[in-house]
Amino acid sequence: MVYADNAATTKMSEVAISTMTYLIKEAWGNPSSLYTHGQKAKEVLEKAREEIAGVIGAAPGEIFFTSGGSEADNQAIISAAKIGEKQGKKHIISSSFEHHAVLHTLEKLKKEGFEVTLLDVHENGLIDVTELESAIRPDTALVTIMYANNEIGTIQPIKEIGEICRKKNVIFHTDAVQAVGHVHIDVNKENIDMLSASAHKFNGPKGAGFLYVKKGIRLTNIIEGGAQERGKRAGTENTPAISAMAVALKEKYDKLDETSAYVKKMRDRIIDGLCKIPHSVLNGDRDRRLPGNVNFCFEGIEGESLLLLLDDRGIQASSGSACTSGSLDPSHVLLAIGRVHDVAHGSLRLSIDEEITEEDANYIIKNVTEVVEYLRGFSPVWRDLMNGKREFVL
Repeated sequence: MVYADNAATTKMSEVAISTMTYLIKEAWGNPSSLYTHGQKAKEVLEKAREEIAGVIGAAPGEIFFTSGGSEADNQAIISAAKIGEKQGKKHIISSSFEHHAVLHTLEKLKKEGFEVTLLDVHENGLIDVTELESAIRPDTALVTIMYANNEIGTIQPIKEIGEICRKKNVIFHTDAVQAVGHVHIDVNKENIDMLSASAHKFNGPKGAGFLYVKKGIRLTNIIEGGAQERGKRAGTENTPAISAMAVALKEKYDKLDETSAYVKKMRDRIIDGLCKIPHSVLNGDRDRRLPGNVNFCFEGIEGESLLLLLDDRGIQASSGSACTSGSLDPSHVLLAIGRVHDVAHGSLRLSIDEEITEEDANYIIKNVTEVVEYLRGFSPVWRDLMNGKREFVL
């Protein structure tokens, strides 16, 4: 069995499991309580905050715990919008291939009178920073651009984006759910004002995440209730899960350079192998991408059939975001980079980690090649392409 869908979720690490199991038994108190069990939980909570802050170059007081990336995205964007609204700024800039946690929040704000500019994403999966700078207006309240795309894995020029926003006095938020734990991030050096992350993308538990907020930016509550998280996120903190998130992240970063080099090697091996399939294309820039991301389109097939047949052969992959896997529409990410509908339907996302072996990589190449050929064998679209009734796109 080859698991190649780590962009959807990762397996919890042993250190995260053991930490969480131990703390469920030993630090089960409410961290808001003043008695011994509560204060023990509070100590665990604050240690986790310090560990996470240290990894991304932040101060502990700039870390707020959430249920995951979607909540963090929502709170960051809504907070920046409310700050801008008070200053008479109701313009927001983002990109056309953001995660739906961002895009749907922006749609909600549009109904409240905000104007949203979605920057084009070029075929290489990157935005143009000169286009971003030109799009900023005196009434721009926020720029929200993802660090790395969840489908095609392209890494945006975050530092340059942050420099432009800092120069223009515009808040810069980045959805870094796919990037945290997989690339080096320093929020100060990269001029990031707010950053969203989710534990289950870096071998932590589901249901835990965090939002980095630069000191001086005032958050708007999206969950009301108690005074947890310095009054900005109500709800008793899940101390065992939060601590497991912190140790998982620390473990990832302690060996990041070593594992990243190995995963890139396996990634490139798979890319080289799949590039040999006729009428196929790698989606996104070859080099400016996450270490473990491989995303291809194959002309003349349906991605869903490809996934099911690969699963029969023990390869677990996806055709795009797990959040929209029930949709029959082609990926908005692939459409954003210029893939036509028919081609976008024939997509495959492989997201690997350090557990992959050379044998696994070769097995993926062999079976994807065979399954694509098999599916094309009875595809009416492929027959029309081969007979010249349709023109090849790839």
